[in-house]
Amino acid sequence: MSKDDLTGGNWPALIEKIRARTPARVLVDRAGAAYRTSTQLELREAHAAARDAVRTEFDLERDLGAEFAQEWKLFAVSTMAANKDEYLLRPDLGRQLSREGHDLVLQRCAPRPDIQIVIGDGLSVTAVSEQVPKLLPLIAAAAKAQKWKFGQPFAVRYCRVGVMNAVGDVLKPEVMVLLIGERPGLATAESLSAYMAFRPAAGHNDSQRNLISNIHARGVFGEAAAARIVSLAEQMMSRRLSGVQLKEELPPAKWLAK
Repeated sequence: MSKDDLTGGNWPALIEKIRARTPARVLVDRAGAAYRTSTQLELREAHAAARDAVRTEFDLERDLGAEFAQEWKLFAVSTMAANKDEYLLRPDLGRQLSREGHDLVLQRCAPRPDIQIVIGDGLSVTAVSEQVPKLLPLIAAAAKAQKWKFGQPFAVRYCRVGVMNAVGDVLKPEVMVLLIGERPGLATAESLSAYMAFRPAAGHNDSQRNLISNIHARGVFGEAAAARIVSLAEQMMSRRLSGVQLKEELPPAKWLAK
């Protein structure tokens, strides 16, 4: 950075270049010791969006689109949590399928797929609504190219990551991918995570799962996320393990650069 960049009226342009590279609030203006009103209002807007993302109830057709749900034959089940409040207060209940959900998964899904996609509302319905309709077709197309048996996708309301074990016990997939809304921050409420595990089952914990996080427009975009998910699934099937014992080998750079 040259001295001229910081003088002669170029400072505002430089700030905009820095801000364009990160969703973080850096080098914000102030009035005395306080933020400017515009910054305060932006923070309040972001906080409201985060609260809405957490508190919104997931609705399959509204949040993913009726045509999309019909095209992929999606259906929704619930965990043992009876409502959003219980889900937030009792994480343990979000790790188990309800009896009705357990039976519906058995009825609608073929067992022992090579790859099973589950959509979980998690802590951001906004993230699910924004990212899943773009990501699911990309993963399915790549799995088809690999000639994998692709399990029937479905959604889980009041979902915690540990529900992977419950689904694993029911369907016994080789690899399971849970697309779940991340806890929103003040930068974005649209960030999705992809948790992955080889043959998940009761008793498994986070050390036996892999994670691809920050899937959103200013993070890991859809094509790159799909490429990483399929590449990691291939590694899991080949080495027959997942979690801390498996270091992700990134696919070719062309799939990761937008």
